[in-house]
This record gives sequence, C-alpha cells and structure tokens, in this order.
Amino acid sequence: MALWHRDKDLHQVDAVVLPGGFSYGDYLRCGAISRFSPVMDTVIEQARLGMPVLGICNGFQVLCESHLLPGALTRNDSLHFICRDQKLRIENASTAWTRDYSADQEIVVPLKNGEGRFVADEHVLDELEAEGRVVARYLDLNPNGSYRDIAGITNAAGNVVGLMPHPEHAVEPLTGPTTEGLGFFTSVLKQLVNA
Repeated sequence: MALWHRDKDLHQVDAVVLPGGFSYGDYLRCGAISRFSPVMDTVIEQARLGMPVLGICNGFQVLCESHLLPGALTRNDSLHFICRDQKLRIENASTAWTRDYSADQEIVVPLKNGEGRFVADEHVLDELEAEGRVVARYLDLNPNGSYRDIAGITNAAGNVVGLMPHPEHAVEPLTGPTTEGLGFFTSVLKQLVNA
C-alpha cells in the first residue's frame, strides 16, 4: 500500500519502506525536509514501538534526519553521482530486514547516489561496531567514501534499517544484476507472518 506523506495515518500497515527518490529535490540536506512530513511523526512513533522500517538511499537519509538512526549522509567524496552494481557483505543477519541472509554473505545490488557517504563521529562509529549494528559494508571498492565502508546500519532493536544501495533493484532476474536484494523483503515478510 502506498502512503501519502501528508497523511499521518499508516492505514494499518505492518511495515514501512522509505524509498529513494530525491525528496524535495534534495535542495537542503537530503531527507531534511521529508523528515517533517506528517507521516513521519507516525512512522517514528511506530518504529519506536517495534514496527519494521527500512530506509533505502534517500529513505536512509530520512531515517538519520529523523534520529531513528545515528549519523548522516553527505556528498560522495568524488562529488559525482554514482550508478553501479555494488558488492556488499552482510554483517548483521539478525535484523527484521536481514534474517534471510547469513553473516558475511556477499551480495551484489545496484548503488545510485550523489549523497551516499555515511559519516558519524568516532564514538558513534565505535558504538555501531561494538553493538553489531553495521548491517552491510562495501566490498572491493568504497564508492562514496563512507566511513569504515559502511553501506547500512540498524537501530539497537534491529527493526529499523537504513541502506544506501538499492536492494529493490535486485529482485528480478530480468531487471537486476542479481536477485540478491530479495532477502531484505523476504526477511521482513517471514517475520510478520510468524509474529
């Protein structure tokens, strides 16, 4: 079900995916304006109560701006938009969105961003590492200068995940480089069915 950003009602959905898409043209900080859309008040409230929430690309930026996840996403260190198939390693296979993967599994999904560089202070980075909250890391090449090669993180409860690459573009053999992004979606479906 599609949710309208000005509608505070989540219409009884069981999970929320905040997609990529250059919200408000990314004219300010990415996701900074979207964070104040009325629907986000309800998403924040429900995420804090345990609802699974996945932010992809611009959605990851919105989750950081909403303080559901720490850190920020800034301009790629190359200052160029990047569009490529990207190798990742799944670091945390215990979140609502990654249970269908195994720890250290390598996957390939598309990456498309101009402001995808994950940054945070050393204390936050150390905390993410110590608590196993890094969900995915870039392999072979860090395409955007993300600190510690971080491609995605989770909150402490494991129900909120932010991911810069696009797993939704790797779910069909006809259109994706692989179908290896499908695990993000089958993971949450299985959790919701078994809840």
